Amino acid sequence: MLRIQKAASLDAKRSAFPHQMEAFAAVKDLPYAAVFHEQGLGKTKIGLDLALFWLANDVADSILIVTKKSLIENWRNEIADHSHLRPRILGQDRNANFYAFNSPARLYLMHYEVIVSERKRLELFLKTRKVAAIFDEAHKIKNPEAEISQAAHVLAPGFVRRVIMTGTPVANRPYDLWSQIKFLDLGKSLGDEFASFKRDLDLSNELRNDDRRAQAFANELEAVFEKVRPFSVRETKKTAGLKLPDKTISNLECELEPRQAEIYAQFRDELAAIVVRQGRPILDDAEDILKRLLRLVQVASNPAMVDQAYRSVPGKMRALDELVTSAIDAREKIVVWTNFTANAEALYHHLGEFGAVLVHGGIEIAKREEALIAFKTDPQTRVLVATPGAAKEGLTLTVANHAVFYDRSFSLDDYLQAQDRIHRISQDKPCFVTNLIGTDTVDAWVDALLSAKHLAAQLGQGDIDREEYDKRADYAFADMIREVLRLNTQEEE
Repeated sequence: MLRIQKAASLDAKRSAFPHQMEAFAAVKDLPYAAVFHEQGLGKTKIGLDLALFWLANDVADSILIVTKKSLIENWRNEIADHSHLRPRILGQDRNANFYAFNSPARLYLMHYEVIVSERKRLELFLKTRKVAAIFDEAHKIKNPEAEISQAAHVLAPGFVRRVIMTGTPVANRPYDLWSQIKFLDLGKSLGDEFASFKRDLDLSNELRNDDRRAQAFANELEAVFEKVRPFSVRETKKTAGLKLPDKTISNLECELEPRQAEIYAQFRDELAAIVVRQGRPILDDAEDILKRLLRLVQVASNPAMVDQAYRSVPGKMRALDELVTSAIDAREKIVVWTNFTANAEALYHHLGEFGAVLVHGGIEIAKREEALIAFKTDPQTRVLVATPGAAKEGLTLTVANHAVFYDRSFSLDDYLQAQDRIHRISQDKPCFVTNLIGTDTVDAWVDALLSAKHLAAQLGQGDIDREEYDKRADYAFADMIREVLRLNTQEEE
């Protein structure tokens, strides 16, 4: 019989903030729970306190923490800061995993892909131990058709406790919540059928001109949070009572450079022709159309990404230079976000004179860590150029108080997670978030779409009430696409 080691102290090294203690008290005895605290409110501390409590009270003899691959090192550091435990890491080395599974470890740390590669051994592991699971950044399992989500759903009943943590439960569309909640309650609160849930909670273009459908959508959205309220906790920076510095978000319009405007018009007209041939703009989940719209975002950002012959300076570059120079003159640091790896490389080289560092998905994780450490500790390194996919989650970048979005994708999760890297616990300066918007481009549509998604997320997460939602609801993005593509009613017919 395997003897579980109990030598390590199960006391926490650090005390929690009041909002963290309240969340802990609310969910510690529940069989499953969701911690939906906004980014920057210290969900990691809540999760670790839950783990220590379960171990100390013999609720579980082993804790499995699952996170994104890029956050393993961050979690290892947080565990060392907040507890006396040392985690065993489960990765893609199956031999190493064998010894880890058969060790007397109390705390295991793994990334989401291991759920798939080690699913069979995990199922066996859950039969031999009392295992509690903490899924960090749980929107990773938002797609019920993904292998990772399906493996998580199969494993779910075997855990003695299940907790998910994410600051963006409605990561992009309201129906993103379904798969995460199914992992917790096996379909009890939101139903066992995803298709109908998605149909009722689809933020579609049809809402613009159909009041009845818009009303039904808002009704369903309002009901979602009530269904999950019994086993979830949600705090925003405002409701948690944290006295963080102000965060100012602004849009800065930038005229396209003449050659850039020509290239943009070519791609816009090509896309318009394709849409017209299909009858009318279809955007809800029409993957091909969205990809083509993303091409317009690229051209409005930097045409060199799609036209290697482009040699001019894009229209947004001058505005970026002014923002970076202003921050550095104030002896402050700045994060520059772009969604494209090629653009990140270009911006990094352009801003090299300021001691810029670079983080994107094409860079080895060890190299990313080096860049982040330099940005956090070196006074001469004042600019971080990053892609949200590689640096939007789990990172505290409060050495900076400026963030510039050189371009944005259609993902609400990317946008909210990225901007709140600088606006979180330990920030002591006012924060400034600037979105660069190409004049008369798709950027304005992206801004409207993200605003609509954010408002829907706020109602679905219980951040605002129905009255506030109805007052602010605007589905203008549905009509704006016609302006983006320069379509008129006659052409569509």
